[in-house]
Amino acid sequence: MKLNELADNKGARKTRIRVGRGIGSGKGKTGGRGVKGQKSRSGVSGIRAYEGGQMPLYMRLPKRGFNKPNRKKFVEVNVGRLQAAIDAGKIDIKKTVDAAVLVEAGLFSRAQDGVRLLGNGKLEAKVDLVVAYASAGAKAAVEKAGGSVALLSEK
Repeated sequence: MKLNELADNKGARKTRIRVGRGIGSGKGKTGGRGVKGQKSRSGVSGIRAYEGGQMPLYMRLPKRGFNKPNRKKFVEVNVGRLQAAIDAGKIDIKKTVDAAVLVEAGLFSRAQDGVRLLGNGKLEAKVDLVVAYASAGAKAAVEKAGGSVALLSEK
């Protein structure tokens, strides 16, 4: 068997019926939509949620939660990824490392509302960090390596 001989089984792919192409086609004139009424017109999509006047299912079910409209968006960086950037020579550990340094190193393209440091991975380099937020595990990992974490909220 050759690659150019590969083909689907007979009947595996059904050809699409082109509607509205003349009465002789069998799907002309009304195009399979029936006769008159709202459903036969174009632009009617929300009709599927309508239940004949009965309260629709999506309105009967309870709603939960709240999405804060002005919620801050933080960029998350794990200490393992930070160590990989240090090993690659993208971050100078002699200077304090903040969001601008991390963007320059290519860890993310934009700092959004700040950097959130997370504790996944290992950190061996002594580094002084300035971030918006740091998890307890991340703080412990940085301090264990001999570095320090300064939070922007405390400044």
